Amino acid sequence: MPTCTGMELASVIRQIEAFVGLPIVFLSAETDRDKQLAAVGLGGDDFLVKPIKPEHLISAVVSRTERYRKLRSVMMRDGLTGLFNHSSITDRLEQEAARARRQQIPLSVVMIDIDHFKQVNDTYGHPVGDRVIKSLARLLTQRLRVTDIVGRYGGEEFLVILPDTAAEQALSLVDKLREAFSQLLQHAGGKRFFTTCSVGVASHPTWTEPAALKEAADQALYQAKRGGRNRVALAAAPALGGH
Repeated sequence: MPTCTGMELASVIRQIEAFVGLPIVFLSAETDRDKQLAAVGLGGDDFLVKPIKPEHLISAVVSRTERYRKLRSVMMRDGLTGLFNHSSITDRLEQEAARARRQQIPLSVVMIDIDHFKQVNDTYGHPVGDRVIKSLARLLTQRLRVTDIVGRYGGEEFLVILPDTAAEQALSLVDKLREAFSQLLQHAGGKRFFTTCSVGVASHPTWTEPAALKEAADQALYQAKRGGRNRVALAAAPALGGH
């Protein structure tokens, strides 16, 4: 490359947060071992020396791409549920809110919290609590659309993003999910019990910024909790001059 070396390009790429984990394989006729190590030290994953057989090059690139995909999946997913983790679902909310603003389409954000979860842990133990969390995660992934985005926001709290979904439609959808979860029979050794969840909903264009959408859904969730739990609440529209 006449105006930029591969090492310079790798150094620039590694300074961009979104590309920190992107695999970089150097392909060069350079045989100096010190220069090869310097290239790898700048963020390269491997250094291949030309000439190289095409099948060897393809194999090297494919193997590193697969490893990158697996690592990226691990970094983005919650270990217990397999859903998006906190940072990943937050990033997706920013993307979907920007798309909703750009295309002027509806968007609903849902916060879900398992009721009396501490009591479940205290009564039946944390392994049973984990199973309750997994049962709600499984219900959400089975019942929601492929285009809907589900994440474990933290602890027993979930964040769901419903693209192209207005408030009333979101309310109807998540209320059915709430009811279905309340009917799931949970097991703890020889004991059986039921759990419930409370839900808060906020929608675009009433709120346009991702942080405002999430905060409004959070407030609606607390409203549902204060109202007796095992219910869905819609965030009240902000006063004039709000978000």
